[in-house]
Amino acid sequence: MSLYNKKFKAYFTTNNITRGFLVALLSSVAMYLDWFGVVNSFVNTILGVLTFYILLDSNRKVWFWSGFFIGILWFWWLSISFVNYGFAWAIPIGLLITAAIYGVIFLLFAYIAERLPNTLSTLIAKAIALLILSYIHPFGFDWFKPELVFTNSYIGIQKWQFALVLISIVLTIYKKQLIYLLFIIGAYPYSSHFHKTEAVDPTIEVTNFRINVIDKWRPELQQKHIGMVFKEIDKAIKYKKSIVILPESIFALFLNKQPLLMEALKKRSYKIDIVLGALYVDGKIPRNSTYIFSKGEYQVANKVILVPFGEANPLPKFMSSWINDLFFDGAPDYVADTEPTDYTIHGKTFRNAICYEACSETLYRGNPKNMIVISNDGWVAPSIEPTEQKILLQYYSKKYGTTIYHSVNMADSYTIQNGEVVK
Repeated sequence: MSLYNKKFKAYFTTNNITRGFLVALLSSVAMYLDWFGVVNSFVNTILGVLTFYILLDSNRKVWFWSGFFIGILWFWWLSISFVNYGFAWAIPIGLLITAAIYGVIFLLFAYIAERLPNTLSTLIAKAIALLILSYIHPFGFDWFKPELVFTNSYIGIQKWQFALVLISIVLTIYKKQLIYLLFIIGAYPYSSHFHKTEAVDPTIEVTNFRINVIDKWRPELQQKHIGMVFKEIDKAIKYKKSIVILPESIFALFLNKQPLLMEALKKRSYKIDIVLGALYVDGKIPRNSTYIFSKGEYQVANKVILVPFGEANPLPKFMSSWINDLFFDGAPDYVADTEPTDYTIHGKTFRNAICYEACSETLYRGNPKNMIVISNDGWVAPSIEPTEQKILLQYYSKKYGTTIYHSVNMADSYTIQNGEVVK
């Protein structure tokens, strides 16, 4: 047997695969518990520390399998949308590609670290790798952040707090003394714990819908869905709400080409400010947009960060055309705006965000105080994606102090303040 074959087969030992799966499982348990409505800060803290302890104390083969299984346990929902396009057969391929990408990323970092001359430098390099991983975005997909496991825990999510956790673990492994884990106490979010903020505005109505993707785009159901939207708006007016927020693409049509609908919304906007999602077309350019109606006028806020493959193809042109023809019947990519939109209604300024982009760091530049997010999670329902999205929004709310109002189709709607779901 050649030396190459021996090295390759060494990756497939039971111990390496099992240990890698354990790391991925520990990193995922808090998310899956949250999916079932169970959130426990103490349990999440222990799980998070164990995740990074085992990973830092493992070789590059385990790092590969850790990344591989994280790709599956965290992001298996990425392939669910294939069902809605009639390509259910592609789900295993999508899973394998996602897993392999994260497996290779983890392997490369560990391989570089293990080329260093001694144990301490290798441990430090692996810790730095974990700090860097949140900046690695395959095809522009930036939902993986190792520190996300501490979102609902007794450990803060700022980089310096995560670094302190990793330093304490590195010292514990290197010195073989558990006493160094006490340094983790310094990562407790003391400042945010004692920080008081104003109460969430109770007059902002965050609506929730349960219209599956297939029904949403059926022409014969369009009038029914339109009626549901106006029923929610009229109910919010009845209860004297100041703003009503409805999900992404709640109108499955180019709203700016529907003058009767536009007039009906403008008329109601004298009584309540309306924020909702629909398509927008400017000439031949399609956009996924937010419409904001206030005092008989309206404005449009377009999406800034498009979903890789779902809304815009990140591959080179010759490949993206082939993918669009195969999966999307040759439909053109959506077009994104260059900068996030801020708009002011009812005396408050809000940052606009549409589904996927709300989980991107770019949308939080300038530390927006308030954000309205509209989502349609029907493309990946049922899955863990809405829970992961919620945790990411909690993460950014903690990091930037942003209050987030999130209206969702096919999952629960909620408001987040200081990283906590309050409504």
